[in-house]
Amino acid sequence: MGYHFYFLDKIFGALGFGHLAHEYTFITHSWFVIAVLVIIAALSVKGLQMLPSGKQNVFEVLVSGLEDFMVGVTGPEGRFFFPFIATLFFYILLCNLLGLVPGFFSPTANLNTTLSLAVCTFVYTHIIGFKFHGPKYLKHFLGPVWWLAPLMLPIELIGHFARVMSLSIRLFGNIFGKETVLGIFFLLAGLYLAPLPILFLGILVSVIQSMVFMLLSIIYFAGAMEEAH
Repeated sequence: MGYHFYFLDKIFGALGFGHLAHEYTFITHSWFVIAVLVIIAALSVKGLQMLPSGKQNVFEVLVSGLEDFMVGVTGPEGRFFFPFIATLFFYILLCNLLGLVPGFFSPTANLNTTLSLAVCTFVYTHIIGFKFHGPKYLKHFLGPVWWLAPLMLPIELIGHFARVMSLSIRLFGNIFGKETVLGIFFLLAGLYLAPLPILFLGILVSVIQSMVFMLLSIIYFAGAMEEAH
């Protein structure tokens, strides 16, 4: 990227954690995103009213919109994993957008971050499968008839592990590309006015990639909820 000055690196360096900040920038920026989300959540639930107004209206519309979208895919029985889906979406969205601010880095532009998110989705998918079907969930991997099991089992396993690669590399590649392009424009054209068109494009990419990751996770969860055929 075109610039490597990160405010959090300077802050952690001043606190005596310079090596951590320099070597693991994606972790310190992930902590920052988590802290921001916790603060926003705390402020959102403060002073809740039966008749919402102001910021409460905004958050209720946003959260209910996400929930209705998810329920449209999974049905009402999928409501129990909405907190995971909503957290995933808001975390990825804020991580993606953070890199648009000069002096900050998008944690999702590092493969370690996106891989950890993909692994969480992968593990939770199978938790949901066993929650709904118990040991019978294993039939999802064995095919429709028993004599196809030796062929279907490795194919299904490869397909499920490929989901981790697909989720992580897609998000990482798009956000890393956005960070790289922005870094070049910031270096060549200044920090603010000149790269504005690219910043708007970066916002679009950030939102789309957050929604894609969320939608694919919902589809995987819905698939785990279905009966094996």
